[in-house]
Amino acid sequence: MRFIVSTVVGLVFVVVSIATTFFHYVEGWAWIDAYYFTVVTLSTVGYGDMTPKTDLGKIGATILIFVGLGVFALAVQQIGLYVSRQANDDN
Repeated sequence: MRFIVSTVVGLVFVVVSIATTFFHYVEGWAWIDAYYFTVVTLSTVGYGDMTPKTDLGKIGATILIFVGLGVFALAVQQIGLYVSRQANDDN
């Protein structure tokens, strides 16, 4: 079970890293802005204070939404399952 959790968390890290790098170069955003946009998009908060301006950036954002949200949801589900099982094992 720990392997699955660490794999999924690693996958989230990879998605965030790739998306951050993508937006840094495609949109010309600072690293922190690209990271911020990626996390806000993945978490579905979507403040709207930053939006991609280029066509490629818009396409990248839609791909991030479809792929990233699935990976992020899987990570939350697996971590919740792990914590639940740990709590049950302690009882």
